[in-house]
Amino acid sequence: MIKLVTITFNDGLGEMYNLEQLRMFAETVESGSFSASARKLGKVQSAVSQGIANLEIDLGVELFDRTTRKPQLTAEGARLLVHAQSVLSQIDDLNTTAAGINRGEEVRIRIALEDAILVPRLSLILTAFGERFQATTIEVLSAPSPDVANLVLNGRANIGLMFSEMEIEKGVDQCFIGNLPFYAVCEPTHPLTRLASVAMRDLVPHRQLMMKGKVGQGLDQFPPLSTDIWSATSFHVIREMVIQGVGWSYLPGHLVDQEIEAGRLHRMNLSFDHKPWSPPVELVMQKNQVMGPALLWLSEALKELFS
Repeated sequence: MIKLVTITFNDGLGEMYNLEQLRMFAETVESGSFSASARKLGKVQSAVSQGIANLEIDLGVELFDRTTRKPQLTAEGARLLVHAQSVLSQIDDLNTTAAGINRGEEVRIRIALEDAILVPRLSLILTAFGERFQATTIEVLSAPSPDVANLVLNGRANIGLMFSEMEIEKGVDQCFIGNLPFYAVCEPTHPLTRLASVAMRDLVPHRQLMMKGKVGQGLDQFPPLSTDIWSATSFHVIREMVIQGVGWSYLPGHLVDQEIEAGRLHRMNLSFDHKPWSPPVELVMQKNQVMGPALLWLSEALKELFS
């Protein structure tokens, strides 16, 4: 167990002041009086007044002007208040983290993430996680979908988000969590924009940009439709290549909606896609993985990513 302690600071002149005095100082400023501070801290007013007086002696600085009805911060007090509040904030973080460790929360969780799945709701989930599990840090490993399962299988990631593969990876549990719509897009001056409806045969002579893993494996849901294929390991990179006129590609709707609206990309009307192509997204984890409270909460939250 980690023991939480009261910390005493040395100002380098042999005088000592403690955390309780700093709290009295900060709370008096916030509440506006010694009496209000005492009520908030559960102390008698004389204890707060004496504690702040001792702090002033230890620091050698007058923190409050007591000639007015209510204590007013001096210029020196206002300057030191910032440092006191910083110390108190760090101590609160220390105590929160230590308490989380004592509850068994993991020190670190690694997420292997296909960057196309970085939808706005994911940021909300991670923000909520950070507020709930302050003892646990998150590391995000950006990887193309064909590589995500291996990162989880090899223990380099605790959890993965990827587009589904037709072949189920042994040693990992896969959970379908939703679909992500994709649009076929090209640069506005591309020859394909002249066609009101684009057939599959129309795509064949034009360069197609595809996402592939580091070993050259592509996504099962996106077969090559052109005789000229270029690839990248990131949909963000592919988007920029399409904007620059390098070729056409299928890209996630949330990555291109603003570009289409701004006229930097053109969404093609494909005659063979009646609705946006929406490949399934899966959450993957090692089979029989020991899960602490933080990983358990995160895995359940991520299952609602597309709800």
